Amino acid sequence: MARERGRVARFYFNFRSPYSWIAYRDLMDRYPDVAQAVEWRPWWEPDADGERLMNEHGETFPYTPMSREKHLYILQDVRRLARARGLDIRWPVDQDPVWEVPHLAYFPALDAGLGPRYIERVYRARWQEGRDICDPAVIAGVAEELGLPADRLAGAAGDRELREGRGLAALLALGRDGAFGVPFFRHGYDRFWGVDRLPAFVESVRAGPRGGAPAPPPPGPDLAAARSADHGHAGGCG
Repeated sequence: MARERGRVARFYFNFRSPYSWIAYRDLMDRYPDVAQAVEWRPWWEPDADGERLMNEHGETFPYTPMSREKHLYILQDVRRLARARGLDIRWPVDQDPVWEVPHLAYFPALDAGLGPRYIERVYRARWQEGRDICDPAVIAGVAEELGLPADRLAGAAGDRELREGRGLAALLALGRDGAFGVPFFRHGYDRFWGVDRLPAFVESVRAGPRGGAPAPPPPGPDLAAARSADHGHAGGCG
């Protein structure tokens, strides 16, 4: 379904974003068929080393600092969204987060056939238990719960081969797919950003190809320029 005529469906997930967590829960709870069909791609804010690697390949990470007003709104909005879904939320406190710690650890979990279980457990640790998932000890605990090698997952951020291989490839893929924020979904040429766009993405995936060749992307401003601005709204984070 998701790969017919090259119309690959992808979900770019992120452990930092509460909206990505809400979209994950909606995808799993309301649209399990689509959750099974899509490709799951990690999206994270690289540290200085990750940005250097991207720059060496002619890419930059789209980032705009969030205003205080937007941050306060998100706190209110996410509580509202979580309450409507019957989800309890505990806000974590991030202190000098290194997002490679939880996101790069996804790859060895995926290789072991436990990618979905890892995603579920890390989301739960962060948004329902209020734990610091950028602490390698927390990731080691998750690995132990899943029967995975704790040292391997906890040390993923320090694995040069992983960073410069699959990690860098994942970061470079963001630009190719135009994934400027999260949660982000793509089906063929169609892009969807934010929790409120998930139903449209689901409809697109379930409908499959509509006949003929896929339409080319619409004309518009330069993609790099478009990604440099903060187009934030309630359904997604940059």
